[in-house]
Amino acid sequence: MTQARSTIRLVVISHLALLSLLGNAVSGADYRVGPGQALQAIGDVPWAALQPGDRVLIDWRPTPYREKWVINRRGTPDAWIVVSGVPGPQGQLPVIDGRDAVTPEDLDYWNEERGLIKVGGSSTPPDGLPAYIRIEKLELRSARPPFTFVDDGGATRNYVNNAAAIYVEKAEHLVVRDCVIHDSGNGVFTGSFGGLTRDLLFERNHFFDNGIEGSAFEHNTYTAAMGIVYQFNRFGALRAGADGNNLKDRSAGLVVRYNWIEDGNRQLDLVDGEAAVAADPSYRETFVYGNVLTESDGEGNSQVVHYGGDGSDAGRYRKGNLYFFHNTVVSTRSGNTTLLRLSTQDEAADVRNNVLYVSEGGNRLAMLASAGTLALRRNWTKPGWRDSHSGLTGTIDDDGSGISTADPGFVDEAAQDFRPTGPPLVDAGTFLPSAVSAHPVSFHYLEHQASESRPDDGLPDLGAFERCTDLCDLLFADGFESGDTSGWSASTQ
Repeated sequence: MTQARSTIRLVVISHLALLSLLGNAVSGADYRVGPGQALQAIGDVPWAALQPGDRVLIDWRPTPYREKWVINRRGTPDAWIVVSGVPGPQGQLPVIDGRDAVTPEDLDYWNEERGLIKVGGSSTPPDGLPAYIRIEKLELRSARPPFTFVDDGGATRNYVNNAAAIYVEKAEHLVVRDCVIHDSGNGVFTGSFGGLTRDLLFERNHFFDNGIEGSAFEHNTYTAAMGIVYQFNRFGALRAGADGNNLKDRSAGLVVRYNWIEDGNRQLDLVDGEAAVAADPSYRETFVYGNVLTESDGEGNSQVVHYGGDGSDAGRYRKGNLYFFHNTVVSTRSGNTTLLRLSTQDEAADVRNNVLYVSEGGNRLAMLASAGTLALRRNWTKPGWRDSHSGLTGTIDDDGSGISTADPGFVDEAAQDFRPTGPPLVDAGTFLPSAVSAHPVSFHYLEHQASESRPDDGLPDLGAFERCTDLCDLLFADGFESGDTSGWSASTQ
C-alpha cells in the first residue's frame, strides 16, 4: 500500500466516522410501523408533520404493504429524516407494492399516478423543497399499468406508463440506498425542477425488471439533477419486451462509479438536460469509472454508452468531456458491438485503462458510432478492433499504447468473474488525466451491491478490478462497504 493511498483511505474513514457522529447529533421521534407496533399502517405515520431527526421504521411482514405516500418535509445536515425498512429474520426487506395501494386521506398531492413513493410536490404537507431525506432497506415494486391505486380522495385510478417506484419531483440532499426496486415503469424518476433538485446519491440498490413493453421511454433509472452519484448499485435487465435504457440521465455533475450494469437498450444513456442544468459548468464533465458493463447477445442497441443528447435543441447537448476509465466492458453479442455514441462533433471522450472485451472476434468491436472526438489511452482489446461499423465522421486519437491479445485472462469468464489473473491486465495501466484527480479509483464493486477498498501497489491494473497479492489481502482485509463521498457535495450520513 503506498503512503498516498494510505492517507486517502484514512481521510475517507475519518470522514465516515464524523458523518456517523453527525447522524446522531440531533435525535427525533421514531415512528415504528408493522405487526405488534403502535402504528399498523404506513398511512398512520404523521407524514405532514415530520421533523428533523425523525425516523419512520417499517417492519418486515410476510404480506406486502399496499400503501403509497408523499414525503415533503425538510431535515437538516445533522438530523436527516429517515424512512427505513426493518428487515425480517432472514434479511427480507419490507415490500411496498403499488398494486391496489392506498394513499392516506390526510395527504393531498398531485401526480399520484406517477409514483409509489413521491418526494416533493404536495398541498398537504404544504409544498416546499424537501431536503436531507434518506430512503433505505425497502423493496419497492409494481408502479405501472395495468395496476391501479386508490388516491387520497378515495377514487381508484391507473398508474401511467412513466410512473416510478420512487418519483422525485424536487428535492435536495436525497439518499436512496440498500433498496430493491423493480416491476415499475421507471425504477426511479427524478426531475431537475429548474435546478432545484440537487445532491442525490443512489447507493447499493438493485434495479431490475422495470420498463414498459414496446416502449423506449421508461428505464431502470431516469434522472436529472444538479449533482448526482451512482455507486455500488446492481442494474439488472429491464422487463421482457421493454426497449428503455438501463441508466438514463440528464444531470449536471454526474458520477457513475463502481456499479454492475447489465443490458438495456444501452447500458448508459447520458443526454441533454433542461436549460438550468445545461448552464451549470459541471454539466460539461461526466465521470464513469470502476464499473462492470455487460452486453448480452440480442439485447437492444449494440451501443454500450451514449453521450451527448437526444432532444431537438442540439445547443443543449452536453458538448463536453466524458471521462471513461478503469471500467470492464464485456459483450457476448454474436454481432457487432459499439462502445460509444457521441452525439455530435462537439462531444469528446477520454477512454483509458479499460478492458473492452467482446466474445466474438476483435473486428466486432468499434470504438465510435460515427461523430465526436475520442482519445484512446492504454485499453485492453482483442486485435482487429475498428474505428466505426458505420463510417467514422469524428476523430480518434489513439496514442498506440493499447494492449491487444487474444485473451484478457479473467479469473472465470463463464461465471462472470472478471478479475485479472495476471498479464496482460495486471500492472498495465497508465496515468489518469488531471481532470479526474478528484476521482481516485478507490474501490472495487463486490457481487452484489457491496464494495471493498481497491489495493494500490503503485501500478494500476486495467479494468474495474485490481489483483491482490497475499500481502495485499492482509493489508486490505478490513475493506469496508461504501463511503467514497468524493464527487458528492452533501454529507450522506
